[in-house]
Amino acid sequence: MNLRDVELHAQGASQFTDDLLLPEGSLAVFPVVSTIAHGMIERIDTASALACSGVVAVFTAADIPGINQIGNVAADEVLLAETEVVYQGQPIALVVAETVDMARQAAASVVIDYRPLPAVFDARTADKMGLHIAPRRLFSFGDIEAAWGQCDLIVEGSAATGAQEHMYLETQNAIAFPLENNGLKVLSATQSPGSTQRIIARVLGLPMHAVEVDVLRLGGGFGGKEEQATAFAVMAALAAHRLQRIVKISLRRDEDCRMTGKRHPYDADFKIGLDRSGKILAYRADFFQNAGAVADLSPPILERSLFHACNSYFIPNMQVSAVSCRTHLPPNTAFRGFGGPQGMYVLECAIFKAAETMGVDAGRIQQINLMQEDRYFYYGMQARRCMATACWQEAESRFGLQDRRKEIDAFNAAHQLEKKGIAIMPVCFGISFTSTFLNQADALVHVYGDGSVSVSCGAVEMGQGVKQKIAKVVAAVFGLDEQRVKVESTNTTRIANMSPTAASTGADLNGQAARLAALQIQQRLIELAAAQLGVEASELTFEREGVYRQGKATELSWNKLVNLAYMSRTALSAEAHYATPELFFDRDKAQGQPFAYHVYGCAAVEITVDCLRGRYRIDSVKIVHDDGQPLDVMVDRGQVEGGVVQGLGWMTLEEVVFDETGRLLTDNLTAYKIPDMHFAPAIDVHFLESATNPPGLMHSKAVGEPPLMYGIAAYFALCKAIRAFNPGWQPDFHAPMTPEKMLLALHQKQHPDA
Repeated sequence: MNLRDVELHAQGASQFTDDLLLPEGSLAVFPVVSTIAHGMIERIDTASALACSGVVAVFTAADIPGINQIGNVAADEVLLAETEVVYQGQPIALVVAETVDMARQAAASVVIDYRPLPAVFDARTADKMGLHIAPRRLFSFGDIEAAWGQCDLIVEGSAATGAQEHMYLETQNAIAFPLENNGLKVLSATQSPGSTQRIIARVLGLPMHAVEVDVLRLGGGFGGKEEQATAFAVMAALAAHRLQRIVKISLRRDEDCRMTGKRHPYDADFKIGLDRSGKILAYRADFFQNAGAVADLSPPILERSLFHACNSYFIPNMQVSAVSCRTHLPPNTAFRGFGGPQGMYVLECAIFKAAETMGVDAGRIQQINLMQEDRYFYYGMQARRCMATACWQEAESRFGLQDRRKEIDAFNAAHQLEKKGIAIMPVCFGISFTSTFLNQADALVHVYGDGSVSVSCGAVEMGQGVKQKIAKVVAAVFGLDEQRVKVESTNTTRIANMSPTAASTGADLNGQAARLAALQIQQRLIELAAAQLGVEASELTFEREGVYRQGKATELSWNKLVNLAYMSRTALSAEAHYATPELFFDRDKAQGQPFAYHVYGCAAVEITVDCLRGRYRIDSVKIVHDDGQPLDVMVDRGQVEGGVVQGLGWMTLEEVVFDETGRLLTDNLTAYKIPDMHFAPAIDVHFLESATNPPGLMHSKAVGEPPLMYGIAAYFALCKAIRAFNPGWQPDFHAPMTPEKMLLALHQKQHPDA
């Protein structure tokens, strides 16, 4: 039986890279990393490590046969530091030993002498010092300077969001197998097999065809394995290549936390202008992105922040800019939402502050400014099939939000030490890679003699159900049960030059390619069946494991037709390429059509606060989500619920803390709090009915990233509850709102002049 991933997970039968049993003689590699944030390397002494029991070799940058460079977006990241270290946890050398414990122990004995240099950890400080990954970017629309004079109210302020740890279940790991003819096979827990293959080849000085990267599945990714898994795969590959032995690397949780980057912290300044009705006439925001020490994916993440700075609203005059600041922290990286949540949050802060000044609920300003059909986003794309208002209205009516606000007001008036708050978060999120060239995919489909079907594509399964969706699509083309279709591991020898599984495009791109390949085979089989039956091909369809003519079963079953095709030498394999049409973006003008479509939605988050102790409970999250015509409702519901909880954690519990030397203090699940079952609220998800999406895969919509942004409402629901208890308190808009911050805010005394 061809069990789906979800069934294998439930049985504990799923295999991940770290589960694989390796033959005797396999080795472990572990990195020696920097213990300071910034400095010059003056001496590396590996003698003690080489003398340790079980140690086979120690490699430094001098042992790299190719190019010591693993940067993808920018060539600014070495695999092993040679002369300078730029963050704590940066790899300097690799210890290879018979066991991972031996490798760890030996790595700790390597002596490195540094000449310390000043380190910067704050984005605004780095900006003032001119420490930039790339120059400041600017998007503008309308005439913002003229618009300020038309405003009845202008509000200014600042906002900040913190980092967030990916905390995937499976930590970073990889296994490298030396092959004949100087080749390598690497099993890697990566979202980017194609990039991993390319960079291994670069570092080892090999042609790409000599490196095979294979990914069966990931135990979670959330963006943290899009770029940052590459370094660990290259470490294993380098050791395996040099020693011609099987080599594995696998990190503990604390090591993973210390060596990898997080969601980017952002600082921002905002200015918003409105008329008396609450209509937003002008908005300006300036973002400061904390990139960490090297580029990683910071430039495209920063660009995505600019694309989503207006969230789900139409604002006639906008100017948003952003700069990526280089600091001496581990390189921050992709995380679900890819910069979009940081951009959206700042506008919601501006709206909240404007609403407080006007003496109205923020929901009033949000609703009257929602994007409407055929209006233009500030980056030049027209809103088509815009569901912003439909989602808001459905949420208002389905969940009785107006009545609920009144009930909360009554509750707060009647309770002295317990207060409630409710806030709404509309979401509009564009689907496509903003780097247009990445919006392509290939697929290879085989139909075997027994009627079973194999699909190879570039989609990496990491718990989001992408393989299940692709199997559904191919099964639908052939009229088969899903059990007949197997989606293979993601492998660079079957699919070349694949884009990463990211940006919520995994099903859209790879599913379209798989569908096109299956349609080629379907057409051949239909023509063969028509000749066999003596009818027109247009009269035939594949349904319920057979060939049907005008809705009635014929004598040809699926298996009989497949056997007939084989015996008649009809091709039962096909390859197809898909490239998302009509995408373009002029970066000089900051105008174009960067997305295939937008996902819309609306969520209401309700919270109860214990005002004496500063504890809070998220009571409910009620969502209306635009999912087009879902391929798999249960998969999509799981994605919405998981995304929301991750967003709630980012806004409330999850605080990444470094000390004054750049050392991570929150490197374990005792110090770093993530949502658990006791934290998770009741989540009511309603998919917008009668929604359609012609640009999407079988009219579906991507679902992975947009739901995370619903969690932003939790911050503002907390602010409302605090204000109900302490009316003089003013929010600083620095998320997350941890219980410690909540307690201080509840009992903060106002300055006499305030």
